[in-house]
Amino acid sequence: MANYTAADIKALREATGAGMMDVKKALDEADGDKAKATEILRVKGLKGVTKREGRSASNGLVAAKVENGVGTLVEVNCETDFVAKGDKFIALAEQVLDQAVAVEAADADALLKSNMGGKTVAEVLDEANATIGEKIEVRRVARLEGENVTAYLHKTSPDLPAQIGVLVALKGGDEATARDIAMHIAAFSPSVLTRDEIDAEVVENERRVAEATAKEEGKPEAALPKIIEGRVNGYFKENVLLEQPFAKDAKKTVKKVADEAGAEVSGFARFKVGV
Repeated sequence: MANYTAADIKALREATGAGMMDVKKALDEADGDKAKATEILRVKGLKGVTKREGRSASNGLVAAKVENGVGTLVEVNCETDFVAKGDKFIALAEQVLDQAVAVEAADADALLKSNMGGKTVAEVLDEANATIGEKIEVRRVARLEGENVTAYLHKTSPDLPAQIGVLVALKGGDEATARDIAMHIAAFSPSVLTRDEIDAEVVENERRVAEATAKEEGKPEAALPKIIEGRVNGYFKENVLLEQPFAKDAKKTVKKVADEAGAEVSGFARFKVGV
């Protein structure tokens, strides 16, 4: 029988992120030698990387960093929440975030191609994929510059790392206002900053739907223009950050709150894991 204990299994699991049965098999094959077992897990894991490519990585975390008026937000994905809350995966995500900051990456492709300690980030992820035994990927990266950039991370479960991440940039204002707006973005998930950013075809389709719905409801013909306009404005209030009712005071829009603080919202980014 191989010379190892339950504590050795636990330690190797925590070090590699591999499953319990895989760890036990590796220790058996290595006759209890933890270094050799780690190498066995890595080799076997690399063979399985291709097989994992088609699998869904819908768990994971978001991480953010703000330095000198520049905010960086990354989403790193894995397959299960068990791996997502593990120290090894969280440390890997922090490395990826630091790399995104260092190379000023504005998208996932640029980050994955960048050199990190003699390997590309894509190669580093493949190695982690191998040892952990799950598909691991960088799904999104955002980079935001501004006079006052704030990051906010939100946990949807106390057992998991942050699942929602926000960057918001203000001109003027203060840290408290920026944080309040970032928390609002996390909760209300706007898709754009201003209505001008919504494609004209999307708006026109909303008008058609509003008109068809009003007619189906038997609304008077004379009232249709006002009803349609009201419903299209409702669409804007749902999707446009500056027009949304503010989370802490629904009588004010986000724009009104920013104006009262002497601020202008110049940009934002919001990631939710798997969405």
